[in-house]
This record gives sequence, C-alpha cells and structure tokens, in this order.
Amino acid sequence: MAEQTALPDTRADDGGKPDAAVVRDALGVGVAVGLSGFAFGVTSAGSGLTLLQTCALSLLVFTGASQFALVGALAAGGNPLTAAAGAFFLGVRNAFYGLRLSQLLALPRAVRPFAAQWVIDETAAVALAQPTRRSVRIGFAVTGLSLYVLWNLTTLLGALGAEAIGDTDAWGLDAAGPAVFLALLAPMLTTATERAVAGLAVLLGLGLLPVLPAGVPVLAAALAAPLVLWVQGRRQGDER
Repeated sequence: MAEQTALPDTRADDGGKPDAAVVRDALGVGVAVGLSGFAFGVTSAGSGLTLLQTCALSLLVFTGASQFALVGALAAGGNPLTAAAGAFFLGVRNAFYGLRLSQLLALPRAVRPFAAQWVIDETAAVALAQPTRRSVRIGFAVTGLSLYVLWNLTTLLGALGAEAIGDTDAWGLDAAGPAVFLALLAPMLTTATERAVAGLAVLLGLGLLPVLPAGVPVLAAALAAPLVLWVQGRRQGDER
C-alpha cells in the first residue's frame, strides 16, 4: 500500500524518467486533445449558446466530456436542468481523480485550488503513468497548461467560425470530443470488471437514447457500475 501512496522524488540519472520524455508525452496529449476544442466551439455555437457562454464553459468548466454532454443535450431540445445534471455527474469523476492525484502530487495547500482546475481525464492519465513524484508533477503541469491554453483558444476559434462551417452534424464535429475521450479511456480498461462497466454503460446510454429525454441517458448509464458490481458480488457469493 505504501508504494501506491508514496513515490520517490528522483531525477532520471537516479533511475527516474527523463524530464524531456515526460514533457514530450505531456505535450503530445495536450496538443492532440486541445485541438478538439475547436469542435466544441462549433458545436456549442450551433446549439444556440453565445460566444461568451461558449468560452465561459471552457474557461470555468474545462472538462470536455461534460461540456459536450451539456451542449449536446441542449441542442437536442433537452431541459436545461437535466442537461446540467448530466454534465455534472460526468464531471464528478474528476473528484475521484483528485483524491489519487493529491497523494501523488503532494502540492502546497496554497497551490491546490488552482491545480484542481486541471484535474481531468488527460492530466490524470499522464500523471498516473509516471514513476516518480517529480515526473508526476511535470506531466501534470505540462499537460494541464498546454491543454488549457489550446482548448480555450480553439474553443474561441470554433465558436467564431461556426457560421462559416454551417451544419455541425453534417461534418460530424459533435463526435470529436467523445471520440478523443474514448481513445484515452480504452487503454485504461485493464480488468474484466472495468470493461464490463464500460460496455454496459454504452448499451444503456445508446439503448435509452431514443426513449428518454436528452441528457437522461447519460444519467442512466451511471447505473452500469453498481449493476456490474452487484452481479459480481452475487457470483462470488454463489461460488462460496
């Protein structure tokens, strides 16, 4: 257990990962995902949000899956409260990332509120892949900074260019954010339980999409985790 909560604070010459390699990996993720903010800007503007509202979402919310869920539900005619609830529950996962990252980063108290803004899927994925506290901090900071700057810049450009692009559905830009999210998530599903939860969540979300109001299928998909764990518990009980 101690190995999971404490990391050595070493440099590359002491057996850690080279700083340049961490920066390269972090920038790769930050740039690749940051560019998809353009798709969010276009989609958000196409759903009826103003330029100010679109940019405020990226500046203040800064969690792509939740942002796409919110504007997607609004574009489909969903109730604003339901849309916000779906986006909120998608964003709750970042709190669990924060619990783990707080142990690995071990940042001063004064810095933590600012670092919390960057606790998202991408920064968590890069940070958790590092072997030392030094590389965790570098990976988290470089990924967070590059992604935050690019995401907000491309959001602005996308919102400004929405009128020139026209119908966002025809271009398929509304699928760019979820596609990037799934590409990052897939390699992290290493156990049968995790894959079962992900698969059931997809089935629930897509299956209920035609029959429930916009935004509600996302909430229903959250039931996948307790359902899979309940079935798993029943099987273990039967084996005993």
